[in-house]
Amino acid sequence: WSGLVMLLPHGYEGAGPEHSSARLERFLQLCGNDNMQVVYPSTGPQMFHLLRRQVRRNFRKPLVVMTPKSMLRTPTGTIDELVNGTFHEVLDDPAFAERGGASPKDVKRVVLCSGKVYYDLADRRDKIGRRDTAIVRVEQFYPLHASMVKGILGRYPKNVELIWCQEEPRNAGGFQFMNDVFRS
Repeated sequence: WSGLVMLLPHGYEGAGPEHSSARLERFLQLCGNDNMQVVYPSTGPQMFHLLRRQVRRNFRKPLVVMTPKSMLRTPTGTIDELVNGTFHEVLDDPAFAERGGASPKDVKRVVLCSGKVYYDLADRRDKIGRRDTAIVRVEQFYPLHASMVKGILGRYPKNVELIWCQEEPRNAGGFQFMNDVFRS
């Protein structure tokens, strides 16, 4: 039992692949028998509640956190989320509540992603005016609450196109891990 917390720099911050030092896929390959937690939070309140959860739990387990430096400058979250929230392993697309009339039944494509790529996807979706694409964030890779992911996906029509999007190449990042989860 160890309460070790590793905050690892992750992501291509415009300086090329040699600057991406944390390899998400390598940590996911080490996971088994509920031996650690691997997360990639996308908001400030999520990070706060994640660290708070690590300290308050009645058991200890190593925590690996992917933390790109650019996320420090991203104005995300609200005071209410910080004060009254909790850590969510999966975050559904908040845009449907903000779009005025768009509903999950109009969705034709669901993009699963994690971390900072969400902001690039959401920004592009809003710029081109796509109202038929939902973006769901996986905040905790391991242990993955697949039933929670499937519950969120259950809000959308059964025939939606499901896509995994990541910043890394196919043989890096969370693609292989998520592909294995959804094939079983």
